[in-house]
Amino acid sequence: MASVLTFGETMGLVRGDDLGGWETVSRATVGIGGADSNVAIGLTRLGVETAWVGRVGDDALGRRVEREIRGEGVRTRVVVDAARATGLMLKERRTARHGRVTFYRRESAGSAIAPSDISSDEIAASRVVLVNGVTASLSATARATVLSVVERARDHGVLVAFDINHRPSMWPEGDPRRLYEQIAKSSDIVFAGDDEARLLLGSAQTLAPLQYANAIATLGPTQVVIKSGAAGAGAQEGTLTASVPAVPIDPVDTVGAGDAFVAGYLAALLDGASLPERLTLGAQCGAFACLGPGDWESLPRRSDLALLDSADPVQR
Repeated sequence: MASVLTFGETMGLVRGDDLGGWETVSRATVGIGGADSNVAIGLTRLGVETAWVGRVGDDALGRRVEREIRGEGVRTRVVVDAARATGLMLKERRTARHGRVTFYRRESAGSAIAPSDISSDEIAASRVVLVNGVTASLSATARATVLSVVERARDHGVLVAFDINHRPSMWPEGDPRRLYEQIAKSSDIVFAGDDEARLLLGSAQTLAPLQYANAIATLGPTQVVIKSGAAGAGAQEGTLTASVPAVPIDPVDTVGAGDAFVAGYLAALLDGASLPERLTLGAQCGAFACLGPGDWESLPRRSDLALLDSADPVQR
């Protein structure tokens, strides 16, 4: 069995190669993307045995999702839902600096993930179970799945890591704070951006990362990690705190950077690394993921990270 268990929706992805909206773009690249599978691939590339469970439709995109994730070495278990289609997302570059993602996931196969799709044996055999705010926001059954997995993980003494990963577009009405708070209270590790920390705390007040971490820790998690992008990251574990600066880079595509950070942090945690070392690997992985296009394609292997300090443009 795997050291880390992830689950959620991974969709087909069509990314415009030209600048502009879909009404004018004529070239595109086809792939896949999903927050949980991104982390699973990132962990696997870092040498961590990782499993991903998800639902797909009985269609070409679903087969591509399974093929791509399995091809990266992730232990993949797919539930094929013949009654629903695999979800799809379209990514366009409106300008050289601004992008937009449109999701077609309503009533998708992935959104119908259910508690029975994740076995208790899979949970019990893992060291860490990763749950995600995206999955919790998909549907009533997906929400029930997250809560069920968290409860069963705690029953088996398995660490629960919660990446809030909030998507405002998935909450056009309603307030996700109560749901996120419920998950955070039952988690051992919480990952949040600055905006997500404010959302979880129900406060508009701007704080320093370690202040956010301290406030979230009062909910119950033993580790709280604040991802602040170009401003670096900070974390609290019990009475210990640590901060690291961001790795200076010229980003190509920032999508997937947060997932790469989570993969780096968890990989270091499973190695028995200290809190500063976990943050450092997370920051390095997040930075490297920004150096190429795609949701997961640029996720690093450990040997790749030396390139962050290399001035030689060609390895020989």
